[in-house]
Formats: sequence, structure tokens, C-alpha cells
Amino acid sequence: MASGIGIGLCLSFLVLIVVGTYSAAAGLVGAGAAGGRVVGLAKGAVPAKYQNLVQKWGTLCPAMTPALLAAQLYSESGWNPSAVSPADARGIAQFIPGTWAGHGIDGDGDGDRDIWDPNDAIPSAASYDCELAKDVAGVPGDTTSNMLAAYNAGAYAVIKHGGVPPYKETQGYVKAITTLAKSFERPVGRVAPSQQAAGAIYFAQKQLGTPYLWGGNGTPDQDGRFDCSGLTKAAYESVGIELPRVANDQYNAGSHPSRGELLPGDLVFFSDDLTNSREIRHVGLYVGGGYMINAPYTGAVIRFDKIDTPDYFGATRVTKDGAEALPDRTADAKSP
Repeated sequence: MASGIGIGLCLSFLVLIVVGTYSAAAGLVGAGAAGGRVVGLAKGAVPAKYQNLVQKWGTLCPAMTPALLAAQLYSESGWNPSAVSPADARGIAQFIPGTWAGHGIDGDGDGDRDIWDPNDAIPSAASYDCELAKDVAGVPGDTTSNMLAAYNAGAYAVIKHGGVPPYKETQGYVKAITTLAKSFERPVGRVAPSQQAAGAIYFAQKQLGTPYLWGGNGTPDQDGRFDCSGLTKAAYESVGIELPRVANDQYNAGSHPSRGELLPGDLVFFSDDLTNSREIRHVGLYVGGGYMINAPYTGAVIRFDKIDTPDYFGATRVTKDGAEALPDRTADAKSP
């Protein structure tokens, strides 16, 4: 990436950006944020090898969308076709073998039903969801929410309670998946601004000049040093938003504004594979004017860098609900 510009000059620049963050956000609130019908998947949000499957089977029934199916798959396995849970849920869609026996389908028409094959498992996940949607079709309320509640608690519970049952786990699941789906949608309107953006920038600018540390979280034993996602995580934690530890999971903490719609406080991401968000390897905090604050690499300090490089992947406008909807992958977390 381009070398950082002078810190003294940029602090003055940053004051203007932070002030501008508030005024820009104020000017956008209520201005049709994220309005309109979502017609596709966000660029790279679904790994390229699964995108056509998700796009096709995500329209199997009216209660399902490609983004919703993507949110479920990401939440279940993180797109890992070899995933196995402690409860013996298997594959990219995390089917229990007993459930698979009754609901798995031959999605690719090759004559078998393979729980480990995404070409069968992804269609089966959509098919199972749509079966549940039919089971609760007569229940009052939002069809998609009822379908997700049936997935979590069973159709009988949804029918019994006349909608999403009053179970904390089920209500949390419905909210998490519907919220997470927004990070897989391609927005067709302006993405709502983050009200916490200026505070996150304020935190990050105080770290300018601090040496980079691989795996750094800014703790006293690390002399307050960060790596790239450690810095962005700490910046948003300072305003009450808990992000995942690694950059490729941080990408799913909200909707994705285009390059021309970036606002200060957006997370900006970089990858050598521009078709797959799971391959993201670097993240920074956008401050405006084509610049970000980031912790670049070993031997460098936290600094300003340009974002317009060939490996620019995209951006995320972080929301508290979006961050809370992300699955906990702490055990698998590795530093970028």
C-alpha cells in the first residue's frame, strides 16, 4: 500500500473528518437509507464457488431469499463444507444425520444425497426451510420470521404460539439471521450511516504512530500495540460495539456501501481474491478523502494510507445489531 502521510498534517485533516462525520450522518438519517427491494447478493459476500447455488436455491419459495440462505449457511458453518459440530451436525449446512435422512435432497441430480457435498447440502437447506414455511403458512405474522422460528424451535411451537414463540433462544435466532442477511444483500438504496463512527475514528487516531504487532489487541502487556483487525475491533469496542477478532468476519457486521458511498467510520477491506470475503486479509477504518487509519504490517506504525489499491475488496457500515448477529467463532479466530 501507499506510504502513510505525515501524522501532524493528518491530525488537522482528521479533525475536519470527525466533525464532518456527524454532519454527514445527520444529513443522511431519514434519507431513504437502505430502502427498496434487494435484488441480489453483495459482491464477494458468498464465496464464488457457492454463489450460483445460493442465488438459485435462495428463491425456492417466497419466504426465502438468497441473502437469507447465505446468512444461515454462514452462521452454521462459516462456509466450511467439512464442519462438524459437537452435536454431530455435519457439512456446510450443519444437518444432523437424522434430519438429513428425512430432508436431504439430491440437489445436483447425480443419484446420491451427500451430506458433505455443498451441491446437495445447500439445496437441502433451502428445501427444508421452505418445507417449514409451508408447515406454518397459516400462522399470523411475518412468514419469514415464522419459518426461521420453526427451523429453531419446530413448526408445532410456532403454530401453538401463533407466531414466533416466546423463547429467548428462538427470538434471538430469528433476529440474528434476519439481521445477518443484510450483510449478504446488495443494497439498492443508500446504506444508513453509523452513529458510532466518529467515536471509533477518535479512538483510532489516538493510536497513530504506535508500532504494529501481529496478534496485537492493545493490551498493556503488548504495550498498546495492534494488528489491523485488533485496531478496528478496539475502535468499535470503545463505542459499545463488539466486533469479531478477524477481518473476514468483521466484513459481515453490517451492510456494504459502494466505493462512492463511503463515509468516515466504515471498515474497508483488502484481499488477493476479490470474489470471496472469506479470503480478506486486511482491514482499516475509513476517515474520508480516500484515506484510512490502519495497522499495516510488522515494522510499520499505525498510520494513514490510501484505500484505492488493486486489492481493495469493499466496505462495511458497522451496526450494533449487525455485530451482535455474527456467530461466535472465537475458538477458530486467527489474527490477520
